[in-house]
Amino acid sequence: MTLPRSLMLNALFLQPGASGGVDTYLRGLAPALLRAAPEISLSVATTRLGADALRSEGWDDWCEIVEFPCDDGQRVRRQTAEQVFLPREARRRRVQILHSLASLGPMWTPRLRHVVTLHDVTFFHEATFGRVTTTGMRTVMRGAAGDADAALTGTATAGEDISEVLGLDPEMLLVAHHGFNRAPARAAIGSAELRLRYGLGDDRLLLCVAAKRPHKNQALLVRSLQDLPEDVRLVLVGHPEPYDLELRKLAEAEGVAGRTTFLEYVPDEELEGLWAAASCAAFPTRNEGFGIPVIEAMDRRVPVACSDIPVLREIGGAVPRFFPIDEPAACATAIRDALDGEDRREAGHAWAAQFTWDASATVHLEAYERAMARPADVGRAHALDAG
Repeated sequence: MTLPRSLMLNALFLQPGASGGVDTYLRGLAPALLRAAPEISLSVATTRLGADALRSEGWDDWCEIVEFPCDDGQRVRRQTAEQVFLPREARRRRVQILHSLASLGPMWTPRLRHVVTLHDVTFFHEATFGRVTTTGMRTVMRGAAGDADAALTGTATAGEDISEVLGLDPEMLLVAHHGFNRAPARAAIGSAELRLRYGLGDDRLLLCVAAKRPHKNQALLVRSLQDLPEDVRLVLVGHPEPYDLELRKLAEAEGVAGRTTFLEYVPDEELEGLWAAASCAAFPTRNEGFGIPVIEAMDRRVPVACSDIPVLREIGGAVPRFFPIDEPAACATAIRDALDGEDRREAGHAWAAQFTWDASATVHLEAYERAMARPADVGRAHALDAG
């Protein structure tokens, strides 16, 4: 196996507390790569806020943090850093492989091998962002995918969709199931304290962990509350985007605002406490590249109800209760079944055990080996279907 001597991870997406699944991906993958191949010299290219967060967590003890003068919300500065300065800095440091982790990345990397993880093409199907942002993201993703010497995706289902939308050869994509953050040994904040802190009372908690974005479809859970027992409280945890306001208005209109709790980013110890207090976890997403919270819930023996889409069938197996993405009554039925699904707690825990970052790292190293087999001066390695 010919592995790179030096690897740079492109984490210019990193906005602590708001990056969601790609943040989890970075934090799980990087240590696993070094466990699998400790001879690799690893660096992480990130934003100012990202660099501060990683340094505060001791990452600079085992990898090099390369800070760029931008943050995720600064669109022009961030894109300039990613498209111009990142490849230049990687070449200056004689990095053998640049790995872009978040579907987007440099669109032209001459004299530099480039690996890209393509998570999903949701924003090709739905208006998840504004028109200008969506157009820009589509352009950059096509360009980054076309430039890649090797590419990865989290599920076979996502890979099929990505290949079709971007016109990629399916053989180009290696499927590397993600790992997830397992329940830590340290104690979580106690249920009683969290219930008092957030006014949760003695209700059974229906927990949804996801950024508030339209394709995450939390509106379905709000609408389903009227068909659920009065002692079930919906707790929505995740970064608030404009959709958050829509959800709040919907809860008022549906008469369930008093049974809906909106939380933003919460520290790990609070999230663990919420997992421990949850009677059920629900994920009504319309599209997903992987769906790490589904596995996190099952590992913690929390019954799961989720949308009946192929990607969640792939990662959830036969354990969750599935529901259609646009039927509140059917969603409520699945949640009621999950609430009573004591038999599925251990089944979910056993199923989740197969998803590890170490297994994922092995496939990533295969992708790096593919990239190393290509000359570094090719530049644009794959032509995309112009359609």
